[in-house]
Amino acid sequence: MYIPPFDTTSYSTITQSPNPSWTYGQKVDATPAGKDWLAGESAGWKVYNTAEMDKANIRKLLNSGIAPRPMTIVSTISEDGVENLASFSWFNTVTDYPPVISFGINRNPAGHLKDTTRNLKNGQGFAVNIISEAFIENANAAAVDAPPDVDEWTLSGLTKEKCVQIRASRVKESAFSMECELYKSIDITHPVTGEHTSTLILAHVKYFHVRKDMLTGRGAVDLTKFKPVGRVGDISYARVGDTYRIPIPLWAQEEGKIQEALKTLAST
Repeated sequence: MYIPPFDTTSYSTITQSPNPSWTYGQKVDATPAGKDWLAGESAGWKVYNTAEMDKANIRKLLNSGIAPRPMTIVSTISEDGVENLASFSWFNTVTDYPPVISFGINRNPAGHLKDTTRNLKNGQGFAVNIISEAFIENANAAAVDAPPDVDEWTLSGLTKEKCVQIRASRVKESAFSMECELYKSIDITHPVTGEHTSTLILAHVKYFHVRKDMLTGRGAVDLTKFKPVGRVGDISYARVGDTYRIPIPLWAQEEGKIQEALKTLAST
């Protein structure tokens, strides 16, 4: 199968939302795109009972169905000063005050704790570095299931940069890095077998490191420059395409429209 080369000239632009004329109570089939989407329901639904599924198929559905997921590479350090790198896509924000982020770490194929898990719990701190297109291959190399004596930093070609507070290095190539301390670690065990399968890490962000050329005039990160990478299942990744903006409804501003829509819907 022919796969075209990566398009380095691609860029993102802001467009209108898919249905900018949408009104409160409007059904999905009110637009041609909505009708096409709902037409797929004619094929029916496949229902999976996770108790009857094997690990591989559960993972396949989770990885491809919960997408896109942001990608990060986490840099840690052992108590002996050995630094480690590992990439993750089971990752996201939790809350902004205090700033807490999360990522999940599965045990390795042999069922043992990964170096990263041990390092995260040693009180030395760690850095969470967002992955951009320019170094996705470098970051991917850090995911190799290498023995403990292999240096992922050297293997990946990424560069260590000192942090403000923690001992671990951050990834210099990452335009958005976070110095973190462990907020809480939760061991995930299977409710039936009791097997310890993974660890959920909640991390308290102490410092942000953001490259100045990535910031907009409003102090936010410009996605068109940042070019973060998303995971979309198996070994597939995605880039940021066109974006659109939809304001969150505020009752104080929308109450009249909402009440009118509810009256109309009640009378039909």
